[in-house]
Amino acid sequence: MTEPSNAVAEAVVAPPTPIERAAIVLLSMGEEPAAAVLRCLSREELLEVTQVMSRLSGIKVETVRLSLQHFFDDYREQSGVHGASRSYLQRSLDLALGREVAGSVLDTLYGDAIRPKMARLQWAAPRWLADQIAHEHVRMQAVFLAFLPSALAGQVVEALPADGRDRVLLNVARLKEIDRELLADLDVLVDRCLASFSTQATAVEGLRQAAEILNRLPGERQTLVEQLRAHDPEVVAEMEVSLYDFGILARQTEANITRIIEAVPLEQWAVALKGCEPAVRDAVLQSMPRRQAQAFEDTMRRSGPVPLSRVEQTRQQIMAQVKALADAGEIEVQLFAEAVVE
Repeated sequence: MTEPSNAVAEAVVAPPTPIERAAIVLLSMGEEPAAAVLRCLSREELLEVTQVMSRLSGIKVETVRLSLQHFFDDYREQSGVHGASRSYLQRSLDLALGREVAGSVLDTLYGDAIRPKMARLQWAAPRWLADQIAHEHVRMQAVFLAFLPSALAGQVVEALPADGRDRVLLNVARLKEIDRELLADLDVLVDRCLASFSTQATAVEGLRQAAEILNRLPGERQTLVEQLRAHDPEVVAEMEVSLYDFGILARQTEANITRIIEAVPLEQWAVALKGCEPAVRDAVLQSMPRRQAQAFEDTMRRSGPVPLSRVEQTRQQIMAQVKALADAGEIEVQLFAEAVVE
């Protein structure tokens, strides 16, 4: 008796799960029909089923047969009562109500045609989507966001200019019904996005990734930095800006923060800490003497609202001072979140 092949050995022994059955059916129907089905799935569903499809191997013929049989049994059960097709209802309602009214009714029953198109935009980067709608009227921006998943819509809003986000959200909240003309305009916008989406480059944070790699290299890193600077000083300068982000203050030692506080005027902290992450604010306040912390909070209250551009500029000035202290050897800056043990 011959030994079973590796493919048979790896075959699915236990009954396939529902997601495995779905993957088997998709693999059995061919590329084009499977692609048509995948286009109807949400982003999460598509990722889940394609991951299973990529892992399946050595499936027994009996497992395939049972999966297909289960699919057709479900189909017969779900379609036991033969409802009217959309084309049948379209013809009937056209005669009874007129084409425009019939179209409105069918959109309500089946969901309008824009949703599948919008679903394809779930794969786009939020910043890219924000750029696509940045010059649209605020009402069009609101309608566009209303058709996106809420998590993605939130990321797109975050990427929009800060001074217009409140108006966009207000218009989203006011949406109840969308007239057909506005929906047609949205369709044009979405088609334009999809046409350019295929040429969208994949976003990779190369500078930050290179900085993170550099920080994790053992030994003397400054020598390597200088070697990189000799090749491309502009890229190294950008990398250093990426390294010295204001948020890294939250993970510095108390001794480092104390030295930085000594080097930076209190008025600058009062501006830089406006709207910052609580962890950064806490790290600075806890490192100040009690009297100085009280004086700082008084300064914060007196300063009132500050333009975001000034806040960002002040933070950059502080981080330039932090870098100067690090270059002088006065502090050893922790530039990335390092694992710790008790």
